[in-house]
Amino acid sequence: MENLKYIIESLVFVSETPLSVDRLKAILEEVDRRDIRLALAELQGEYDDRRGGFRLKEIAGGFQFRTRAEHSAWIKKLLKPSPTRLSRAALETLAIIAYKQPIIRADVEHIRGVDSGGVLRMLLERKLIRVLGRKDIPGRPMIYGTTREFLELFNLKDLSELPSPKEISSLGQADDETQIQLDDAGQLAALSTGSALSDNVSDETNALPGPPAFADAPAAMNSPTDAANTDREETFAGSGGGAQDVPAAPEGVEDLSQIETSASADSSGDDPAASDETS
Repeated sequence: MENLKYIIESLVFVSETPLSVDRLKAILEEVDRRDIRLALAELQGEYDDRRGGFRLKEIAGGFQFRTRAEHSAWIKKLLKPSPTRLSRAALETLAIIAYKQPIIRADVEHIRGVDSGGVLRMLLERKLIRVLGRKDIPGRPMIYGTTREFLELFNLKDLSELPSPKEISSLGQADDETQIQLDDAGQLAALSTGSALSDNVSDETNALPGPPAFADAPAAMNSPTDAANTDREETFAGSGGGAQDVPAAPEGVEDLSQIETSASADSSGDDPAASDETS
């Protein structure tokens, strides 16, 4: 068929869901399945080489045009999509079903250790899981498995693209090693920072100025009290025009003012000459 590649391109473009080879074969009855696959491979190569805004990707058992991840920021501004939010319980249940399917509810709850009826109902409503049938045991419980919407949501071609348990465990070990390296780097940075701080403190301490040196200060001035006594002697020296000696207090008297007070009292009360002059 002429222009087979472009016919397939237009069919994939208008399809709302990934278009499988079987679906294309049903539409293009006279075309061989091998020719359809070759045309799809050529289209994929052309879009990959062009490095345009979208590409042809095999996903969920079919082919679909998808925008490139590096342009997602601008697409979100245009469409403002509401992100699909799943709780931790929903993610746990979905992961168990994806790896253990087909599986019944009792097995899911045995692995999780809690009731999972509400979570299973929510995943069914979101079309992330489906009922595959009923198990031939007493009670005939329903068997669950994932859907094509699950593959589309997680951008998977099929279930074989799920990471294996070995890959997941190696990923966890790599994260642990990275965390250890980060912790070691943080400790080294803290040690080097502490060493630098101590060096700075030591340098600043050595650079602190000492007490000011007074070249003219007397050698006996060792305390504020000595400085005050010196000022007092200088005051006496300035009041009389010359140096005057401060009389020392007699033994048993702590203050000279007591002597002056008692002397004043004696001169006013016991001196007969003063009484005669007054009378």
